[in-house]
Amino acid sequence: MSHLQQAEQSSDTERMFDADTKAMGYLPNYARLFAHSPAVYLAWQQLNGAVKAEMELRRYELATLAAARALKSSYCGLAHGKVLQDKFFDAPTVAAIASDHDSAGLSAQEVAVVNLAGKVAVDANSVIGADIVGLRSHGLDDTEIFRVILAVGARCFFSTVLSAAGAEPDPQYNESLDVNLRQALSFGG
Repeated sequence: MSHLQQAEQSSDTERMFDADTKAMGYLPNYARLFAHSPAVYLAWQQLNGAVKAEMELRRYELATLAAARALKSSYCGLAHGKVLQDKFFDAPTVAAIASDHDSAGLSAQEVAVVNLAGKVAVDANSVIGADIVGLRSHGLDDTEIFRVILAVGARCFFSTVLSAAGAEPDPQYNESLDVNLRQALSFGG
């Protein structure tokens, strides 16, 4: 499951596990990892929920997938690629977005969002005014741009924690995603 041994059970972890199992239909590996710090997991859920609630779901998922790709997070790539497949695109399109978003049939605005998200995840200090102007030219206002940056920042935290701890993607992705899509979303970590 991860490089770390399983955390000891407590009433907090039991509540956490019950809630995640109820929401997901199974207990995800990342929940087992965050059992080492249930308060941080709760804070993460609140932060991510607030970020996600202020964005269009499609934009959030595209930005999140771009960040996962930049961070080489297979776990987050599989999770958010599945959402994109379930709600917005077919499997070949999601695979194309994961490998070459410029030619995947996204709108110019979505390509710009994915470009910014990848840049923020790889090197946030490399973002310059021209990047923001470019997004404005595609119809995003500063609040929408800031929300993309927030989504990437939150993903950087979560993906980094999962990768550093060696959390393995849930085996359920093997059942719910075809082999070509799984390969496209497996970014290496």
